[in-house]
Amino acid sequence: MKARMTNPAQVVPGAMTAILDLVKAIEKSAGSGVVMELVHMRVSQINGCSACVVGGIPGAKKAGVTEDQLHAVAVWREAPYFSDAERAALELAESATRLADSAGVPDDVWDAAADHFTEDELAAIILMIGLTNLFNRLNATTRQVAGATW
Repeated sequence: MKARMTNPAQVVPGAMTAILDLVKAIEKSAGSGVVMELVHMRVSQINGCSACVVGGIPGAKKAGVTEDQLHAVAVWREAPYFSDAERAALELAESATRLADSAGVPDDVWDAAADHFTEDELAAIILMIGLTNLFNRLNATTRQVAGATW
């Protein structure tokens, strides 16, 4: 498949710099690398963004995501490889990505995440969910190719 156009974040002056600044801020946060990578992977799977799923694998491995987790993140509810905190983050990621399906993030989903993460960690997770959704939408709309470099 061929991309429809150059990634919009590369076309609009300053856009990629601003996005990368947000990435750096999230990386400096109190959030766990494993949790962030699992969230990124699951959101990208939901949105069908092959560029982000494929591109996220090396970073996930580097952060400590196991092979079992990588292979089972799409079925995390049924797989034994995730901690309660990781499950809470994945549930939050799914709810926040599928806002229209349930009229927002349900209180029980929020409460479960808040039981496992501090406010700083929750903020980082929410920013990661939003940023991943942004990348997914840019990539899926313009048909960015998995493995392409920015």
